[in-house]
Amino acid sequence: MDLVSEEHKDQVFAEKERDIMSRSRLAAEKFGHDNVVRQCYRSSIWDETLYKAWSAIVCHLVPNVASMEARLKQFAVILDADEVLLFEKATFLVIAQAQTVQHDDIHRFEKVSNIIKQFKLSCSKLGSQFECMCVRNSKFAVFIDSFTCNTFIMVVLSDATVLSVASSKHKILSNTKKDIYHLVSLALCSEPRIH
Repeated sequence: MDLVSEEHKDQVFAEKERDIMSRSRLAAEKFGHDNVVRQCYRSSIWDETLYKAWSAIVCHLVPNVASMEARLKQFAVILDADEVLLFEKATFLVIAQAQTVQHDDIHRFEKVSNIIKQFKLSCSKLGSQFECMCVRNSKFAVFIDSFTCNTFIMVVLSDATVLSVASSKHKILSNTKKDIYHLVSLALCSEPRIH
């Protein structure tokens, strides 16, 4: 799509989408299956659309996302967090997320992913590994930590004072990680796991 002129993008995408859906349907019928292609994504390497497409595909491939998101939502409510997200470790694609507060910025996941990937790159250049970070100002606090061997977890809080007490900060973050790991593990205990 990046090589197609702007005035022709809608038309070219619609034609390609029809062609892919038709071919996919024919191939599926040939083997007695339903059409496996459910959606086509109009993406570009120059903006957030490629990230969004890959995140949607990853979420579709994870079999227990709804259950994980329900557990993340429970945890967000318990913690009074605005949002809790699970990211894939290598790409920082969103795997699952739960919100208790609606956000206006529909591209925030892509922005967070890009910021963290740049931060991870900086760490690598210094010979360090990115494991966790806490960002706090007067309006919010964000905690990102390694969760499983293939995931990171991010907790967003409007109440920045939750993480402001220096003496108990590590204890709170450690307990947060243990608690959410337990809650998400409950969602995974009888279903395929993400490692």
